Amino acid sequence: MSDTIADARMRLLSGGVIPAQPLALDSSRRFDERHQRALVRYHIEAGASGLAVAVHSSQFSIHDRHRDLLSPLLELVSETTGEYDKPPFLVAGVTGDTATATRTAALAAELGYDFALLSSYGCGGLEEQELLERARAVSEILPVIGFYLQPAVGGQYLSQDYWQRLAEIQGIVGIKVAPFDRYATLDVLHGLARSGRAEDIALYTGNDDNIIFDLLSEFPTRDRAGEPVRLSFRGGLLGQWAVWTRAAVHTLELTRRAKEGDDDALREALEMSQALTDANSAIFDARHDFRGVIPGVHEVLRRHGLLGGTWLLDENEVLSPGQAEEIDRIWDAYPFLRDDTFIAEHLDRWLN
Repeated sequence: MSDTIADARMRLLSGGVIPAQPLALDSSRRFDERHQRALVRYHIEAGASGLAVAVHSSQFSIHDRHRDLLSPLLELVSETTGEYDKPPFLVAGVTGDTATATRTAALAAELGYDFALLSSYGCGGLEEQELLERARAVSEILPVIGFYLQPAVGGQYLSQDYWQRLAEIQGIVGIKVAPFDRYATLDVLHGLARSGRAEDIALYTGNDDNIIFDLLSEFPTRDRAGEPVRLSFRGGLLGQWAVWTRAAVHTLELTRRAKEGDDDALREALEMSQALTDANSAIFDARHDFRGVIPGVHEVLRRHGLLGGTWLLDENEVLSPGQAEEIDRIWDAYPFLRDDTFIAEHLDRWLN
């Protein structure tokens, strides 16, 4: 396991773009394998370093055993990545109590997944100590990326102490920071610094409302001995990057160049930052407390032909009033954020 963890850690520390995979369904709300494969091919050929599957963007209810969708989705994504000589690494979303989480991790490991992305969704109010015990159990099966899930979509508040103790677990190789809260984001960073493992654990932003700022920034903090530590994000694992993924790869490269001193890249990144946040507001439906977040992602992919429609497992989960018009607005306002030409050139092949 130690060699596996060391290799996994190095892959994460190298940074990259990790889109969160939506779940493709047809009009009868059955698994749409054709469009799911097209999505995977799009993300890979757009330059994604990894793919995150069975996460919030895939709809957490996919983990309900009666749906019988978790294994088919994990398997199809794994098979499709096998079409490529240099496939991305695979991240499986893991939720629920310890028994559920370890069962999902074992399935993912059997299917060739590289990491478990461990969130507090579906934990039924487990205390922090119980969540840490769950993390240790899952890390015995797969290297773990901790996930600070936004409370608005099912997460819970987690203390600095929790993040310190989580980072002290040797099987933890990364943390996805996504509370949509700057203070909570800093809690993770301070906890990681105090763990003494800041150099071993890769930070990935999941703050879809603040992507570029996170990627540009260095965060000064101190370890438990009071020595200064500077932390930075290596990349992003994002629902927003499920759309316009090729542009996301360009965005990450811009931020890298900017941090190396390229002033032109810095100016372009800062200008793009506000546009991307505005676009995310429409797609994620911030105006209605994110109720339309997954339909919004599906709507963008539908407009590109990568999904057949916006059908979700819950038939009541639809675009919010006015959300389609907001997507129209940002679609017209920010064409430089989109992948129109790239998708149009390859869509027919991806769908075959």
